[in-house]
Amino acid sequence: MSRSEEISKLLKNLSTTTPDIEAAAVVDNDGLLIASALPGDIEEDRVAAMSAALLGMSERIVRELGRGNFSLVMIRGTEGFTILARCGSEAVLTVLATSSAKLGLIFLDVTRAAKDIGRLIG
Repeated sequence: MSRSEEISKLLKNLSTTTPDIEAAAVVDNDGLLIASALPGDIEEDRVAAMSAALLGMSERIVRELGRGNFSLVMIRGTEGFTILARCGSEAVLTVLATSSAKLGLIFLDVTRAAKDIGRLIG
């Protein structure tokens, strides 16, 4: 099984075992999609580009405000949450969750998945 297939399997598992997670993708620092478990109505390239942009801004904020290294950012909208979590130094995990999501469980599952993906990416 290729690295991309293993990551895709992890993303599908994350989406199916955590009911409030609707979609997930792994994007490299340059905005290129590595793997995804996104519904058909969401454009993968747009998710990848927006994830890279948010990652860049989040890392700059953390660095310039002296908050250490970036690990996670959450955006809350009226229809749900978008969460980005660092997967090692080369990629970020983007997760879409429902507005009724139990955030403690989501953060736990996202953090675990990000660590697993980070190990796969190296």
